[in-house]
Amino acid sequence: MSEWIPDFIEQGGYLAIALLMAAENIFPPIPSELIMGLGGVAVGHGGFSAPLLVLVGSLGSLAGNYMWFMIGRHWDEDDVRNFVRKHGRWLTLDVRSVNRIDATFDNHGEWVVFFARCIPNIRTLISVPAGLFGMSHKRFILATLAGASVWNSALVFAGYQLQQNVDEIEKYVGPVSIGVIVLAIVIYIWRVIFWRPKEE
Repeated sequence: MSEWIPDFIEQGGYLAIALLMAAENIFPPIPSELIMGLGGVAVGHGGFSAPLLVLVGSLGSLAGNYMWFMIGRHWDEDDVRNFVRKHGRWLTLDVRSVNRIDATFDNHGEWVVFFARCIPNIRTLISVPAGLFGMSHKRFILATLAGASVWNSALVFAGYQLQQNVDEIEKYVGPVSIGVIVLAIVIYIWRVIFWRPKEE
């Protein structure tokens, strides 16, 4: 991955950053940490403007997340509840949990999306329930842009401070990403073993 992303960024500039960040939110194995981190290194070398880099990267993030948001919009809530009734065991979800998530998005959806944008793996998945449970387009767009801007600013700053090569960035990115994935798997297995549905 480190072999082609730097070349693509060097050749495509800001457009490459936007496209990669959009793709990262559609195909998560492309890490935003590497994309924006490399952008931060380029800022230190005079290749990018930091504010414009964050803006372009955040717009790319919004584009990728908006696709998932619209997919969620086209699902029917009743169909989701029926699916959970049949297969909730493996999702570790019951209808009461779905209703609670629905209420959370109604009341605090923008904050959920905002903070989720800073959590690896979750930052893309959160767009689907945001669309499914009827979060408005305006609230979703503003929350996504705000959260993505904070996250991308942190990554650009980290890349700028490192001023190192791709291998140096990946040395930090790799273990963190793997740790998050392993933790998510452990939590899921624990929930499947001990989860019990509650009555509606």
